[in-house]
Amino acid sequence: MQNTPDIWALVEAKREAMVALADRVWETPEVLYTEARSSAAHVEELQRQGFAVRQGVADIPSAIVAEAGDEGPVIAILGEYDALPGLSQTAGIAEHRPVEGQGGAGHGCGHNLLGAGAMLAATAVKDWLAAQGIKGRVRYYGCPAEEGGAGKTFMVRAGLFDDVDLAITWHPDSFAGVAPAIALANTRVDFTFTGRSSHAAAAPHLGRSALDAVELMNVGVNYMREHMNSEARVHYAVLDAGGIAPNVVQGRAKVRYAVRNTDLAGMRALVERVRKIAEGAALMTETKVEMRIVAAFSNLVGNKVLEQAMQAEFDRLGAPEFDAADRDYANQIRATLDPEDIRAAFRGAGLPFDGDMALCSTVVPLDAPRKPMVGSTDVGDVSWVVPTVQAHGATCAVGTPFHSWQLTAQGKSPHAHKGMVHAAKVMAATAVAALQDQGLITRAKAELAERLQGQTYASPIPAEIPPPLDMAKG
Repeated sequence: MQNTPDIWALVEAKREAMVALADRVWETPEVLYTEARSSAAHVEELQRQGFAVRQGVADIPSAIVAEAGDEGPVIAILGEYDALPGLSQTAGIAEHRPVEGQGGAGHGCGHNLLGAGAMLAATAVKDWLAAQGIKGRVRYYGCPAEEGGAGKTFMVRAGLFDDVDLAITWHPDSFAGVAPAIALANTRVDFTFTGRSSHAAAAPHLGRSALDAVELMNVGVNYMREHMNSEARVHYAVLDAGGIAPNVVQGRAKVRYAVRNTDLAGMRALVERVRKIAEGAALMTETKVEMRIVAAFSNLVGNKVLEQAMQAEFDRLGAPEFDAADRDYANQIRATLDPEDIRAAFRGAGLPFDGDMALCSTVVPLDAPRKPMVGSTDVGDVSWVVPTVQAHGATCAVGTPFHSWQLTAQGKSPHAHKGMVHAAKVMAATAVAALQDQGLITRAKAELAERLQGQTYASPIPAEIPPPLDMAKG
């Protein structure tokens, strides 16, 4: 493509600023709708780069929409900056050593890089539009609470993507390539049981245990697993066990369920079955149960038109370039991993196993026989309303598990920065390809319509449910 080297150069020109942003966010990790400092850091940099910024969109204080350009197609580039609880870790070492004073959180999924890399791509596209005098708009979306909070689902529900022509994003990974368009629809539901407290020794007959109801519900869901489709997933966490005194019958208890299925209809049906089990547990224990949807994601809708366009940019750029020092640190990290983690990374990418590959040295082909990890993401909701494509950026030692201290440790490393910049070049070049050839946008929209087969997007979160800004408290 004629302008590809130009866009790469524009990315390189802003490398230093965005690396500094990624490191700044790494140092102040915040979880699930509490990302005040991370959001503020992004706003500050967006304004410095010349974007018009809106804060607090979709009734979420830490959500951002920033735009540059004039008329023409709207290209959305999606960033995230939320951390995970329990993954605090000292940077740049290969042993588990939490950081004091960080509140236990850490960027164990690389979202400090994700947000800064997305902004790097958006800034380069902004500068390219100005230099070329082309009509078009680039819009950076700062999306909080991806890790279970469904920030983008609320942003889509609020209509923030209604005028977008296509969306581009990425995620840190072991390998570089187009991300497989596989993600399950997911609902997080809280079930709160209310019973009656009593003295467990003197008057056990007067008590009605809410904790018993939670345990019976869990047993019921376990039996249900035999009778649901193999792609579905159900997990739970007890948020409130009713106290720490065993001599008190627990009058209140709360459990959170994550229910996943291949599509929205299947997910909704499975949630209904889980609800009936909860009601049965309440009936058996003579307690009451209240069900509250906390967050939800739609399944991901792929787009081959955009995936092929992004793959062409990966192939043009080639694999990221790492040096001996990068590989040495990556090998130190790999020494802390289970060998099966490393093998699983190659299987997930559809690549033959290479035990000597400490860092990615190839671009994953689009037709690789992948066995990707099946999870959920709120990018799925964006993909229902806008043609969407995702990149994987090679930012960590091959085989590093997500949501691990090892990934947090690499979050400020030179090889993570190089992988972030590499992904930004691909995203920016993909956006430029669409701005130069608006037929690409037309074809991507036609494919989305064909895949949906007349279905219209309906948010999996009911309109009356606000963003769960207190979700981090359980």
